[in-house]
Amino acid sequence: MRIMTVDITLSDVEAAAARIAGAVPQTPFVHSQTLSRKLGAEVWLKFENLQFTASFKERGALNKLLSLTDEERARGVIAASAGNHAQGLAYHSRRTGVEATIVMPTLTPNLKVERVREHGARVVLHGAGFAEAAAEMTRLAREEGLTIVHPFDDPQVIAGQGTATLEMLHAVPELDTLAVPIGGGGLIAGATVVARALRPDMRIVGVQSEIFPGMARAVGWFDGNPAPGSSVAEGIAVLDPGQITRAIVRAGVDEIAVVEEDCIEEAIALLLGIEKTLCEGAGAAGIAAMLARPELFRGRKVGVILSGGNIDTRVLVAVLQRHLTRAGRMVRIRAELPDNPGALARLTAVVAAQGGNIYELRHERLAATSRAKESSVSLDVELRDPADLPALMERLSAEQFRVRRDEF
Repeated sequence: MRIMTVDITLSDVEAAAARIAGAVPQTPFVHSQTLSRKLGAEVWLKFENLQFTASFKERGALNKLLSLTDEERARGVIAASAGNHAQGLAYHSRRTGVEATIVMPTLTPNLKVERVREHGARVVLHGAGFAEAAAEMTRLAREEGLTIVHPFDDPQVIAGQGTATLEMLHAVPELDTLAVPIGGGGLIAGATVVARALRPDMRIVGVQSEIFPGMARAVGWFDGNPAPGSSVAEGIAVLDPGQITRAIVRAGVDEIAVVEEDCIEEAIALLLGIEKTLCEGAGAAGIAAMLARPELFRGRKVGVILSGGNIDTRVLVAVLQRHLTRAGRMVRIRAELPDNPGALARLTAVVAAQGGNIYELRHERLAATSRAKESSVSLDVELRDPADLPALMERLSAEQFRVRRDEF
C-alpha cells in the first residue's frame, strides 16, 4: 500500500469532474477480450482518443479555464505547445469565450498550426524548438498580462486529467492496475491522486519511451542514457518533467516501464488491427508496456488509458509497414530473370498464384549482379501468412528464376 501526501486531492478531481461535465464526454471504458487473451491480463481500455480533439488534454485545459477569475478570463490565456495541449486549449477557449494565444515552434507542421487557428486561437510561431517557444510564451504573458496554462505542471490541469481515472474506477471499481503514459506527467499525476485515494493498494505503472525517459530518470527508475533518435510517441517526448508532477510520481507511482520504440509501434498496430481504433504513439504506450513488461501485468485487472489519436498519416503508414515486416508478412525477394519479353509478367503471375500481393517492384536491367542477358528484379511482397514464403520461393525456383530473400 502506498500512502501519499500531496496538495492536489480527490476532492479537487471531483470538483473538476463537476466543472467539465457535459463539455468533455465520458469516453468509453471497454473490456478487450482479444487483447486480454493475447497479453495474459484482463485489459480495459479508456478511449481518450475519441475526445473531440482526439486527446485527454481537453480535460485539464477546460478545468483550468473554468477555474480562472473574471479578471483572468478578460485578459486571456497563453500556452506553448505544438501538439494536443494546443488544440485542447484552443477549442475550449473558444467555447468559453476566453481569448487564447498559442506559441508554436516555427517548424511545427502546417496542419497542426491550421487546426489550432480553426479553433479560434491566435498562433505565434517562434523558435526552432519547444524551449524557445516557451521562452516567448513567458515574455508575452508578462508583456500582455496573459495567464499561462501549463500543459502538465499546474494543479488545475492535473486535477482535470485525473477525471479520466475517476471515470474508470467508478465504472470498474475492481481494477487493480493502471498503465499510464508519461510525458511531463500531468495524466499520471492526476491518475495517481485518484487511485491512491480510492484504491491505495492499486499498482500504478507509468510508461515512457527509451528515447525520452525524463520522468524515470528524475525519480530514480532509470539511470541509463536515452536512446538516440526521434520517437514515434511525440505526445510523451518531454525532456524535463514537471516539478509538481514528479513529486506526485515519486510518492505514489509503483514503477515506470521504459520501453523500446518497436514495442510502441507494435502497440499502435495491435490497437488498430484488434480494436479498430487509431492511437498515436503516446496513446498506445500502455499496451507497449504490457508487451515489454508482461510480468508487471500478468493475471491482473488492468486499466489502460489510450491518451490520444493524433498520429501523422505518414508515420502511421511506416508503422504498419514495419509491423508487417516484423511479423514476416512483408518480405523482399531478389529475382534474376531472362531479359526477354514476358519474363516479368510470368514472375508476377507466379507471385499472384501463390497468394502474394506485390507492394513494390524495382526492375533493374543494369544491375551489377545480373548477367549480360538477364535483368534483376526486387519485389516487396505482402503474404497472407509468413508460412507461405517457402512455397513461394520453391515455386519461383521451379519456374527457373534464381531467387533469394533480401533484407529491407
